Amino acid sequence: MTYGKEDKAFWKDGLQFSCTSCGHCCRHEPGYVFLSPEDLAGLAKIKKMTEQVFSEKYCRTVDLGIVTRLSLLETPEHDCVFWDQGCSIYNARPLQCRTYPCWPAIMASIEDWDREAQECPGINQGKRHSVREISSALKKREREVLISPTR
Repeated sequence: MTYGKEDKAFWKDGLQFSCTSCGHCCRHEPGYVFLSPEDLAGLAKIKKMTEQVFSEKYCRTVDLGIVTRLSLLETPEHDCVFWDQGCSIYNARPLQCRTYPCWPAIMASIEDWDREAQECPGINQGKRHSVREISSALKKREREVLISPTR
């Protein structure tokens, strides 16, 4: 997706979203929360441990074929390891979490947005986010450098 064409995007007039803390994006489905060096540093700091100890305790290496990535662990029920009736690391949550629902796959089309809205009660509710805010979130994700552990 080209983010320089905001004037033609379905979200050109902004979109409403307010997190309800329902956990839809954090629970019940298998997935990955890939970490950048900044994410890892912030998480290790909030947990008062070294990045290495944090990685060993709370992360897994995911082999995606041509690249590996460092991801947060999830429980056997497919909940984020930091979900405990809410996000227990909210103030240091990774960029991936902070930018939801402004993810490229969700923002690709109005159909994708509407499909996500069927699962997330905060979509199309609450605060209106401007085209500038949406574009900024998408660009941050596009520029994000993720940790690639060696195999």
